Amino acid sequence: MKYPKYKYRSEKSLHYYEFISEGPKGRIKKIIEYTETATKNVYNLGFGDYDETTKTLSDITVTNNGDSLKVLATVASTVYAFTQKYPEAWVLATGSTNVRTRLYRMGITNNLAEIAEDFVVFGFDSKGNWTEFIVGEDYEAFLITKKENLK
Repeated sequence: MKYPKYKYRSEKSLHYYEFISEGPKGRIKKIIEYTETATKNVYNLGFGDYDETTKTLSDITVTNNGDSLKVLATVASTVYAFTQKYPEAWVLATGSTNVRTRLYRMGITNNLAEIAEDFVVFGFDSKGNWTEFIVGEDYEAFLITKKENLK
C-alpha cells in the first residue's frame, strides 16, 4: 500500500510484530500475530492493541487515534514480510466486529490493483462460499495468498 507506515519490530520467525500508533490519544502499542490454524499453510492474522493489564492482544479496543490508514498500511506491510518468509502461506483475516470487517473490505477495495500485483484475495460470503474478491460484495472473512500458489 502506498501510504505511510509505522516502523515495526518482529521476532525472527515473523509470526509476531509490534509497533506504536501515534496520534491524539497518545502512543498506543499495536500487535500483529500470525497463528497457525488447523489447515496446513493457513495462518490467522490477529491484530489489535496491546493490553497492558492482561499482557495480550485486544482486538475489540477502539483506539480512534486518527491514523487508521497508516495502521492498516503497516498491517498490510507485515503480510508482505510474512509471505516472503512463508511463500506457501494463506493468510486468513476477519474483523472482530462487522464494522472492522467492513473496514478491511474497504482497505482491500481501495488497494486491490496494487494487492493484485502479488496476491489473490478471496472473500467468504454469507452463503458460506469462498470466492475471488469482487469489489462491492460483502464478505465475512478474507483469505490472501501469493499468486504463485494458484499455478
